[in-house]
Amino acid sequence: ATTTDPGGRMTGPSATEADEKPGFLDRMRARMPWFDHVMRAQDRYASSKGDFYAAGITYFTIFALFPLLMVGFAVGGFVLASRPDLIVEIEDQIRANVSGDLGQQLVELMESAIESRATVGIIGLATAAWAGLGWMNNLREALSQMWGLYRDELPGFVKKKLSDLTALVSLFLASVLTLSLTALGNTGVIEAILLWLGFPDSTALTVVLRVASIVISILVSWLLFTYVIARLPRESVSFRSSMRAGLIAAVAFEVFKLVASIYLKSVLTGPAGATFGPVLGLMGFAYITARLVLFSTAWAATLPENMGEEPVPPPGPAVINNRIIHRPGLGPWQAAAAVAAGAVGALSLSRWRQR
Repeated sequence: ATTTDPGGRMTGPSATEADEKPGFLDRMRARMPWFDHVMRAQDRYASSKGDFYAAGITYFTIFALFPLLMVGFAVGGFVLASRPDLIVEIEDQIRANVSGDLGQQLVELMESAIESRATVGIIGLATAAWAGLGWMNNLREALSQMWGLYRDELPGFVKKKLSDLTALVSLFLASVLTLSLTALGNTGVIEAILLWLGFPDSTALTVVLRVASIVISILVSWLLFTYVIARLPRESVSFRSSMRAGLIAAVAFEVFKLVASIYLKSVLTGPAGATFGPVLGLMGFAYITARLVLFSTAWAATLPENMGEEPVPPPGPAVINNRIIHRPGLGPWQAAAAVAAGAVGALSLSRWRQR
């Protein structure tokens, strides 16, 4: 569309038409449906505070490591308590490698840890359960928000904690199963099995084993992410959509692991990286994984089959307020003056007509 200036020359589009012209992203969304879907998922992720929930999941993940380490120390204490010969051997190794008072202090510290193994284990289990329930509650609320499951009525405290505990145990069992499958899909394990079956070692076999390991890892991650996206929200969701989102999350997670391994190898070489790298790497790994899962859930929730109309709440009750207005009437003197004025006016008009 063009406009004409006062001299009759054609000019470009007017300012109103230029403002109404769709932007670059709008044109891309209209041209490519998959890009429009990604932008819808990003809008859902942002409006549902995905970064906030990912940070909470990361916090509880790091916080739960300390009680889990306490439980690990307690288990190690019970194992050493049942093997006195192993304790003597470890003490000899400590004294041989650390001489003087420091070696004796390490021995006494180990003996004290073994003696307090029950207390450390109980405290570690209690703290781990508390941190685990907080982690699960945050994760389930985040997934429910990504799916758009807003509920006005929340379950009771005890019912909610029991539900979170059940979900935590089921997720732990699913994680153990997937980790076992991942271990079976390790390149070394597959290579040992093939060599045991009589296959010769070669470069082609190494490539095939590497590809098979990646495929198995993606399949195992697909199972775990599908379970998380489909079964951990507080209400039932579409399993078919969860499978598609789980596959996207699994492929992206495999790429992220590859990039993270290369990055950590380059960072951990320096003294600062060796000191702070593991902790920062763990925090970054937990945060990126949480964001990946939540965004994949938002992607599943914004599929066309899941995009229903949002319920419009009914309007509130109408309130009718009666307004009473008092209009004062004429007083006695005002009425008398009005009558007198009317009489005088009528008498004057009558005399004027007679004249």
